[in-house]
Amino acid sequence: MPLFGEIVDGVMVLNTAGQIVEKCWGAIPEHFPQVTLDEFVIMPNHVHGIIIINGTNPVGANNYLPLHYLPLPSNETPTQFNETPRPLQHGTSRTIGSMVRGFRIGITRWFRANTDIHTVWQRNYYEHIIRNEDAYLKIAEYIQTNPQRWETDTYHV
Repeated sequence: MPLFGEIVDGVMVLNTAGQIVEKCWGAIPEHFPQVTLDEFVIMPNHVHGIIIINGTNPVGANNYLPLHYLPLPSNETPTQFNETPRPLQHGTSRTIGSMVRGFRIGITRWFRANTDIHTVWQRNYYEHIIRNEDAYLKIAEYIQTNPQRWETDTYHV
């Protein structure tokens, strides 16, 4: 049984659940303003999408506390910065994992409230860091043409 709709003549036709998936995908930037959504396709029983995380360093720590005191030279009192200490920044994690988890939770809640289906997603998901333009173009093309290849897709059941 297709969860999100069916492929008709190489085009995905969304059912109500597929429309919920589309809505949840579009809402990701509302919860994670640092992202831009790129190519995306809903298939009958899975999805493919590209999420671009803006303004992050590719490596290194981003959540840290600033130093508030300089080291003590000999017997002097500490020199204090003119900055009030900031608490550790808790809140929404900015990882792909947290984005995918939130996306999947929203859809799963809808299924549980509106259908007899309680398990929507496989346990894990596949992620890939796109490192260059050539890789981006190949992955974007794969996503765009996925509905036309549905009959030979390994997830076609």
